[in-house]
Amino acid sequence: MKSTLSVIIIVKNEEHDIRSCLESVTWADEIIVLDSGSVDNTLSIAKEYTDNIYTSTDWQGFGVQKNRALIYATCDWVLSLDADERVSDALHQEIEDAIQSESPFIYKLPRLSSYCGKVIRHSGWWPDCVTRLFKRGEASFSNDLVHERLVFQGEPAKLTAPLLHVTYKDLDEVISKINQYSTLGARNSYQKGKRGGLTSAIAHGFWAFVRTYIFRVGFLDGAEGLMLAISNAEATYYRYLKLFYLSK
Repeated sequence: MKSTLSVIIIVKNEEHDIRSCLESVTWADEIIVLDSGSVDNTLSIAKEYTDNIYTSTDWQGFGVQKNRALIYATCDWVLSLDADERVSDALHQEIEDAIQSESPFIYKLPRLSSYCGKVIRHSGWWPDCVTRLFKRGEASFSNDLVHERLVFQGEPAKLTAPLLHVTYKDLDEVISKINQYSTLGARNSYQKGKRGGLTSAIAHGFWAFVRTYIFRVGFLDGAEGLMLAISNAEATYYRYLKLFYLSK
């Protein structure tokens, strides 16, 4: 019997992204959307593609929210997406083939991301492999506030076609996400017993720039590569600085 696929997506105020995301997975057997309190048109757009829309506003982090969405999945396999991701036609075919196999049960996908409109092929962003496709019951998400990961046994197999990631569309979004993710990252680190300081904030920020621009050859990504290295440094600096203030 043919295996089936559930797509799970957690959202909040994603009206600018959610249609393209959902359009790329209309072929799936089931689409689960879990909202955490959108006040824009996210839900009205989602209703055009699925009836499986749920709400959970008790936000405890990305990992917890994705596990909540996972509970609603009923198909044999699960694909977890973010609202700013799209499944390419080539990846669609690979996924269809993969879920009909008896094993393995976990797959990671190469993710091709854009920054301020430019596709980034260096800077540590390619082939940014993310583990997102798994047989239901074989994996769950870590309970991290941010940068959650899929928890499973064994080694994942790898698909080759890219998952498209349309992130950081303009500088306003860059600045907004630096603030959002540095705050969540600091809280996550604090909960794990880590502590920060001004010196460590400066050192880690500087290293983030050098690692992105030099060691991960971000300079080959042109102006956007330099911009990305700087924003990585800023995000890291503010994460450790916010951790420092949480520690006081």
